[in-house]
Amino acid sequence: MKYIYSIIIIFFFAGLTSCTDELSNDPIGLLTKDQVDSDPTITTIESSVSSSYLPLSNTLNGIISDWRWDLGTVFRNDIVLQDIAANDMNKKWNPDGDQAWMDELASFTFTPENQAFNGIWVYDYEGISRVNIAINFLTDTEIVQKTGIDDARKKQLLAEAYFLRAFYYFDLVNNFGDVPLVLKSPDSFEEAFAVSVRASADEVRTQINSDLTAAKAIAPDVKYPDVAEPWRASKGAIIALQAKVALYSNDWSAVLSLITELDALGFYSLNGNYFDSFDASKEFAEDEVIFAYDHRSGETPNNTNGLGDVIGWGFFAPTDDFINAFEANDPRLLYTIDVPNKRASKIVGSTTDLIDYGNKVYIRYADVLLWKAEALNETGDYPGAVAIINQIRTRARTSPTADGSVVPAGTLANRGSSTNPAEIKTWLMSERRVELGFESQRFNDLKRWGTAKAVLTALGRNYQDHNALYPIPQKDIDKSGGSITQNQGY
Repeated sequence: MKYIYSIIIIFFFAGLTSCTDELSNDPIGLLTKDQVDSDPTITTIESSVSSSYLPLSNTLNGIISDWRWDLGTVFRNDIVLQDIAANDMNKKWNPDGDQAWMDELASFTFTPENQAFNGIWVYDYEGISRVNIAINFLTDTEIVQKTGIDDARKKQLLAEAYFLRAFYYFDLVNNFGDVPLVLKSPDSFEEAFAVSVRASADEVRTQINSDLTAAKAIAPDVKYPDVAEPWRASKGAIIALQAKVALYSNDWSAVLSLITELDALGFYSLNGNYFDSFDASKEFAEDEVIFAYDHRSGETPNNTNGLGDVIGWGFFAPTDDFINAFEANDPRLLYTIDVPNKRASKIVGSTTDLIDYGNKVYIRYADVLLWKAEALNETGDYPGAVAIINQIRTRARTSPTADGSVVPAGTLANRGSSTNPAEIKTWLMSERRVELGFESQRFNDLKRWGTAKAVLTALGRNYQDHNALYPIPQKDIDKSGGSITQNQGY
């Protein structure tokens, strides 16, 4: 049956090591052969979409079990590829030789064999494979009629699936550039291996925009498409991702138009307290988070935020340069990283404990506002750009502090008026770093601004021009027999 061949894609592009080692151990949440061979039901269709979210989780062994540190798959490693690579984060509070591949990201001494690249490749293509199964179900008229799924529910699930495929490919194209573009479950082994070539980054971006356009057209006009499961991707998330894609293409007019469209929904605003977006006790009861992965305790399969455990093992400390980026008395520093207690509060969702159920926030409204400020600055609306930067700063200085101390007068004073776009951009770049610290945004920001080499070499990192793209995992090049080519410089 054609759905079985999508499983081939998972293992082919995931770069897994051997048939005896991995093919006998299905990724967690994957539809099994018995399930896809049977007549699909509404439950099967819904499960195919729900399982497509799992590769966004920080759950330890969330999609590939057995503690495969050697494959980089113990948890989703955006934090390594973004925060460590950008010199905001050290691997550990006490340097040691544990998981040295993370240190190689920090120093830019890595090779294509580094498991960081294999790990994110596995997670993203796993997600794409699951999504393609779901899209196959939801666009097959015979299956839709046989299951009797309600049309509104079908459209909602299909919108989610298109969004997720766009999300995974956006991550891949930002990390690797040209990547294989797999849009359906192949009908044969020959077809499965025929797609093992890289599509151009422009072609991938075109597909991302196509998927998001299709998703928006059928997504319901509500904040939560399913109130019982508010973690599902919404129309707001779709529009926000469209705006982010436009941002990364420097399409400033599209950024502004899409954010206006997002604002017209009336669903999102800055929370009064900076930490409310991350506080595990306030999830889906605040107004800023647009898209997040919903971690929970006590579920089977395990759905906890495993980074709480990893932080407890001594991982993920701030660099001095990151700490020094905060202005004096900025409340956001302690909410991001509690240095005395060695706890990344923002990551775990608590300022007091290393809990295991804090959500992973992927898009929030403060980030969107800073995209708007950047677009306004680039299009000459300097007062508008400065006003948004000051809006972000005002929220920060008026947030209650994590330790109960009083924010001194004069903290985070408003930026003054300026008609100098370079000066305003410097303010914006500084604001993005401290507002979005430890949210896995920084390295992509440095790359798209064209400042990565200057910033990182000044900090003693071995960043070279070709590092704007990471290397394709060597395992996948080898498996393809060379039909998947390597990025220049590696």
